Amino acid sequence: MLDFWFTEHHTDNYKVSWRMDKILHFEKSPFQEIAVVESPELGRALLLDNIVQTTTKFEFIYHETIVHIPLMIHPEPKRVMVVGGGDGGAVKEILKHPSVETVDLIEIDERVIEVSKKWLPEISHALRSDKVNIMTIDGLKHMKQCSSQYDIIIVDCTDPSGPSMDLFSKDFYRDVYNALKDDGVFVSQTGSPSFSTHFKQAVQNIMEVFPLAKPYLTCEPTYIAGFWSFTVGSKKYQLDNINPERMFNIETKYYTPDIHKAAFVLPKYIEQLLK
Repeated sequence: MLDFWFTEHHTDNYKVSWRMDKILHFEKSPFQEIAVVESPELGRALLLDNIVQTTTKFEFIYHETIVHIPLMIHPEPKRVMVVGGGDGGAVKEILKHPSVETVDLIEIDERVIEVSKKWLPEISHALRSDKVNIMTIDGLKHMKQCSSQYDIIIVDCTDPSGPSMDLFSKDFYRDVYNALKDDGVFVSQTGSPSFSTHFKQAVQNIMEVFPLAKPYLTCEPTYIAGFWSFTVGSKKYQLDNINPERMFNIETKYYTPDIHKAAFVLPKYIEQLLK
């Protein structure tokens, strides 16, 4: 039997490997290498530049965590922007909220969207909704053109490299602030507290821009071992002041109101890291 392994390098001294059964798709877009592989542990997985982005087996943990926490903080989210997220997983979770009227998906690489539609339909199916407006443009430039338009902005980008490098800068977070309405809420994935060199700076940048801001955590087996972080910024609403009754009509596999509150409880070593 062919023993075929994919290895993802996280640092010079740390790497993670998964056995793969098949390479289903591979191409080079103008922005990055895109691959879809099949693994006995991950199901189908989307890889960008040899880094796993999402998998059919575990995607619900990441996407429910990045979406439902900010949307539950806001009492009635109607207009949402997603920067990145071309696989459609975040959009899938956003549209579970009945109050949402429109979702603008800002994805710089059109091929990520098309590949996900073909090979990951269980994740990407919501991209076909009439509520979704897909724009294959630069999120940095688009954000500068928006003013007080959105209730929620979700930055579901890759770690800082290539086209996503500036999506972790304070200037970008200021543009996000300006693009939100007066009671808007923002969230970005901010990497691994243990292995991502940008984690501390990204969190501090967000906390310097938004009056109410804090990182929160989950554990997702696909990503670097241990915690994975997101950082939320709110103009008005307290981060744990949610209405649990809203979840009665929303089906989830991971997120609950109790998970919401627990996610903001940081281990002592992470709190000390952020000082």
